Amino acid sequence: MTETKLYLIRHGKTMFNTIDRVQGWSDTPLTPEGREVIQHLGAGLQSVPFEEAYSSDSGRAIQTAKIILQQHQEKENIPYEMDERIREWGFGSLDGGYNNILWELLARLLNVDSLADMSKVSVSYKELADAILAADTTGWAEPYEQIRERVWTGFEDIARNRERNNGGNALVVSHGYTIAFFLSLIDTSRPIQFDLINGSVTTVCYNNGKFTIDTVNDTNYIETGKQHFLQHH
Repeated sequence: MTETKLYLIRHGKTMFNTIDRVQGWSDTPLTPEGREVIQHLGAGLQSVPFEEAYSSDSGRAIQTAKIILQQHQEKENIPYEMDERIREWGFGSLDGGYNNILWELLARLLNVDSLADMSKVSVSYKELADAILAADTTGWAEPYEQIRERVWTGFEDIARNRERNNGGNALVVSHGYTIAFFLSLIDTSRPIQFDLINGSVTTVCYNNGKFTIDTVNDTNYIETGKQHFLQHH
């Protein structure tokens, strides 16, 4: 049987990413630059045979997955579906606001000076989720246990299903915090991470119920695809 591997992609750069607003469960489309980077990524991933593709149910993830599949040579043969469990964290009333306001508020609640300090003083994802819950005025923000349950089962079901079907690679388009948080569930020693790049590839292997982290935040596929584009367009 072939090794089971998930290629976790952070969606392309969006309007809110560009103007530094919190997206969470709110959504904005990819910018022209964001689309171009994902086209390069799709071209760069042509060397990877995918058995299937998934994305979260957010528009930005769907748009990203479709661009990648259009650029992928075997696009006709790759079944694609959405899974709401791998969507971004829900920030409740903080969704759509400016990032700096969100982080100032959370830093105060967590007694740290800044976002950069969170990874230094090892704030946990649970503490972060609890702070978001405390700051939310709508009751829409998700409790930590709920995020953990949906994110873990979302990715594990994809991997388990792939393993049952003789393994191979699955393309999975998700979100910055969701992917970083999932990695911390695999390896609890990982500090909190906020720097996953739009279009970056993070790979995890799955074998008999156990995940191992392979690569994190890799942008080489984008660079490879860019060269391909320059030669063919």
